[in-house]
Amino acid sequence: MKLGIISPTHDEAGIKKIKDLELDFAEFDVNEDDISYLKTDEIKRALSKYGVTLGAVGRWGRNRIESDGSFNKKEQEDEFSLIDFCKTLKCPVYITGINYIDTLSYYGNITAAIKYIESLIDYSAGGVKICTYNCSWNNYIDKPLEWDIVQGHIKELGIKFDPSHTINGGRDYMYEAVNYGGNFDHVHLKGTINLNGRHIDDPPAGLDTINWGGLLSVLHYHNYSGMLSIEPHSQTWQGELGEKGVKYTIEYFKKLLFIN
Repeated sequence: MKLGIISPTHDEAGIKKIKDLELDFAEFDVNEDDISYLKTDEIKRALSKYGVTLGAVGRWGRNRIESDGSFNKKEQEDEFSLIDFCKTLKCPVYITGINYIDTLSYYGNITAAIKYIESLIDYSAGGVKICTYNCSWNNYIDKPLEWDIVQGHIKELGIKFDPSHTINGGRDYMYEAVNYGGNFDHVHLKGTINLNGRHIDDPPAGLDTINWGGLLSVLHYHNYSGMLSIEPHSQTWQGELGEKGVKYTIEYFKKLLFIN
């Protein structure tokens, strides 16, 4: 498994920050409406300069499906461009999601989701692994019911897994990891504290209530060899405290992964 972190910025400064943390893998989350700010050649040079590998690119919260079930062409073209970005930078994983349209039937939604995801997989042509994120942010392909249908139909489709989303969705993250971990292609390390169904905060991973050692054992069981991507997400752990939390998480997982 490869330990990395979500890059704070998508440029040399962000990549240098990752190297300064003594990590070798980066994730880019490109959620802005306009993605033209990405300077592929500059990013490629920075990755090479600092010896950092781009492990995943993702795009969260977008409206891929229109109200009539058709594709949002702008979003589809942006995702095609991001897949090209991955290919150029030798990034193995691209992460997407699918919004639910309330005016369509469940069948109509699932049909649109399958067709849209297939368009990304066809465009990738095997060059980049396509995954859906298990966060509910404008996405419903995030849990076993939809995984059984969509991943069951599209065998090439993977899962980006974050146990905090499973917990905050009222489900069992170990159950999902045991039963679906063979289809995981990217994993987020984000802590969470949830009391009696109430979300409290997302402290640094290792300072929360998730059994990370047990989860990593399940990933080993599934021969998972992908990236473990640290995601700082706390409203409490900010500023200097947040920086200390990130460093704690790095050291915590290096021990769990036997990284010297």
